[in-house]
Amino acid sequence: MQEKEIEKAILVSADIGEYDCDTSVDELSELAQTAGAEEIARVIQKREAYEPATVIGEGKLTELCELCQNLGATLLIFDCELTAAQIRNIENATDVRTIDRTMLILDIFAARARSSEGKLQVELAQLKYRLPRLMGVGASLDKLGGGIGTRGPGETQLETDRRHIRRRIDKLSAELRELEQRRSFSRERRRKDSVQVGAIVGYTNAGKSTLLNLLTGAGVLAENKLFATLDPTARAIELPDGRSLLLVDTVGLIRRLPHHLVEAFKSTLEEAANADIIIHVCDVSDPDAAEKADVTLKTLAELGAAEIPVVTVLNKCDKITENIPTDDKTVKISALKNEGIDTLLSAIAKNLPQTSHRMKLLLPYDKAGITAKLRENGKVFSENYVENGIEVDALVDQMLIKQMTEYEVK
Repeated sequence: MQEKEIEKAILVSADIGEYDCDTSVDELSELAQTAGAEEIARVIQKREAYEPATVIGEGKLTELCELCQNLGATLLIFDCELTAAQIRNIENATDVRTIDRTMLILDIFAARARSSEGKLQVELAQLKYRLPRLMGVGASLDKLGGGIGTRGPGETQLETDRRHIRRRIDKLSAELRELEQRRSFSRERRRKDSVQVGAIVGYTNAGKSTLLNLLTGAGVLAENKLFATLDPTARAIELPDGRSLLLVDTVGLIRRLPHHLVEAFKSTLEEAANADIIIHVCDVSDPDAAEKADVTLKTLAELGAAEIPVVTVLNKCDKITENIPTDDKTVKISALKNEGIDTLLSAIAKNLPQTSHRMKLLLPYDKAGITAKLRENGKVFSENYVENGIEVDALVDQMLIKQMTEYEVK
């Protein structure tokens, strides 16, 4: 089988002062590497505003053309969203295939989605992104209008493509709504069963999957690449106070995450918005850790998760030498080296809202049926038959605590 040829990519950015250009291009380089491209050069131009036709100015575009020829570039990646007309103009000038940041991220997502839901979400985002660009490509055909000499396969094909894409978008949206409804039923059932949920969130490549694997043995793909995990994985763990917590791994976040993707992955990200506690994983060895943490928290706030308790996990602490202060809601760990995990579990238990309480009970023999109710709504750790009744050590659901108070052994 022939090995896929590595794309030689030049990264291009017009710095108009909207964000830190160097940091953003560094991230674009990581994205390109994750997609399987090799960065061979960068072209950055400071400008007041984007050039409407080609994003960068005429002189810089000529320079880019020469660079493409000299270095044998096969791909241009722009660090901003491009219109169909801009892509066409740049490709005509350079004779090199051109994509933008969003198209690159969509490509990574398409390669990494494993579950049927993940694949549906990616395809929907790709089609929604492609539709207006398809219209842009066919703009000249639209102007032909009716009459002799204007009818032809070009316009017909464009309309067919549009209709096909719109139909597919409708179909995918309907399938995702159905899956979202099922997910909503699952959440409702978990609430009824008093199952508490912890969502592991954080910037992409912060170590979320490594942490989930360490805590639960989930076997989730954990790589030193952006967006290694797309499909949510849920696994149960037991906390030091005896309570069970269902941990859900979520898709990694990123600066300027395209709104197409936020929309497409909304049902996955909603796991965080509906969680009882959020475990926010940060790569503390990253120089941009504070800014990336801010991106994550802002995205969570947009999803309506601002009021949910958060435990901040400073991961990869084995890579730093400076001392970082911690508190009840901030824990230092190394998921790779299995350090600080007990402290993390204690912090989660402390900040997780109480929906149950551990109690030692002495039940009269004529009330033995209560143990079945305790099992159904909570957890029984031990049951011991003594002379004057049944000694029970149990995690008692909030709704039963008042009823159990009279049997509690102080």
